[in-house]
Amino acid sequence: MRTVRRSAPPLGPEHHRPGPVLEVVVPVHNEERDLEPCVRRLHAHLAETFPYPFRITVADNASTDRTPWIAARLAGELPGAQWVRLEEKGRGRALHTAWSRSPAPVLAYLDVDLSTDLAALLPLVAPLISGHSDLAIGTRLARGSRVVRGPKREIISRCYNGLLRGALSVGFTDAQCGFKAVRREVAERLLPLVEDREWFFDTELLVIAERAGLRIHEVPVDWVDDPDSRVDLLPTALADLRGMVRLGRALARGRLPLAALGGAGTAAGSAVPPPGRPARLLRFAAVGAVGALLHLALYALLRPAAGAQAGNALALLLCTVLSTAADRRFTFGVRGRAGPPAHHLGGPAALLAGLALTGGALAVLHHALPAAGPRAELPVLAAANLAAALLRFPLLRARVLPGRRSRRTTGIPAS
Repeated sequence: MRTVRRSAPPLGPEHHRPGPVLEVVVPVHNEERDLEPCVRRLHAHLAETFPYPFRITVADNASTDRTPWIAARLAGELPGAQWVRLEEKGRGRALHTAWSRSPAPVLAYLDVDLSTDLAALLPLVAPLISGHSDLAIGTRLARGSRVVRGPKREIISRCYNGLLRGALSVGFTDAQCGFKAVRREVAERLLPLVEDREWFFDTELLVIAERAGLRIHEVPVDWVDDPDSRVDLLPTALADLRGMVRLGRALARGRLPLAALGGAGTAAGSAVPPPGRPARLLRFAAVGAVGALLHLALYALLRPAAGAQAGNALALLLCTVLSTAADRRFTFGVRGRAGPPAHHLGGPAALLAGLALTGGALAVLHHALPAAGPRAELPVLAAANLAAALLRFPLLRARVLPGRRSRRTTGIPAS
């Protein structure tokens, strides 16, 4: 990978300044409209409020518009600004490159749209400067956060973070808020272990850090959604799911040297929560969140051609099959080939209940608002999916667990 670094001309000895305490990286790709106001606003904010030397690095991910030219000009005009050019796309790649080369003891990044209020920047990095914490993240999902965004992105965000809590047993609340910081010596140990170079980079970094016992500080933030966001949600969601599977497998098999990271640490095999009802409920909630998200995405794709009710039925059928397979393996811990036909075909009650609730909700909506379209249908389907999940767990549990209860007769405790 070829990178090119550009910065302001070096200052003479009479203008010598100490090295930066904080380096803030702004990863960008084709952001010619937002880049200059973002960097100038960030620079002014730091100059007025940050009590230590700082540096701003624009990390350009293979932009093809005027972004590199604007970044170079800003680096020449603003003291403590520089830019890095990467020939490959990927937010994680940009952060990995910029953080790996920084001499600053505290490294941070924020999104170019400045959705997060900059007033939270000093509270974010202060515990790292003092040595109280190892990483810090902004969270939109904690008490005290004030968030302005549409229902679609709100549902997706909460489903994603719910899935992380259920599948990987994480304790932090918001994995993908573009507002994070890390101590440099911690980053030097973490970055070689993080494989992803795109959107899953943040999640992977945090999961590994938490499993190693590193201290993660969370800061509630004020956050306003950028309506011009260019994130392609469906491919990003699928890539994140693949990343979760890969990371979960690596943790479960003890492939990551967590003890070497220097935190309190946990056993490598602790990636899988202990069996029992609480773990099953958490995993069921996680699988259900992904299934609901997939159902909404499939419905949006199928509705134009099949209509509302047929599109819902087709999407629900596919999601039920996939969710049942996932619940069989992850929620109830059933491995191997024994019994899957009975599990998939023997639970029509769960499918019928879901179809009755979602189809009925659509029918009620169209009766009340005959002109209702996808914008109104998707929130209604999301609510109906939640109601269906409350019925689905006992129905599925009754189908999958009976074969395992026979263990009690042999003296092996049932899960």
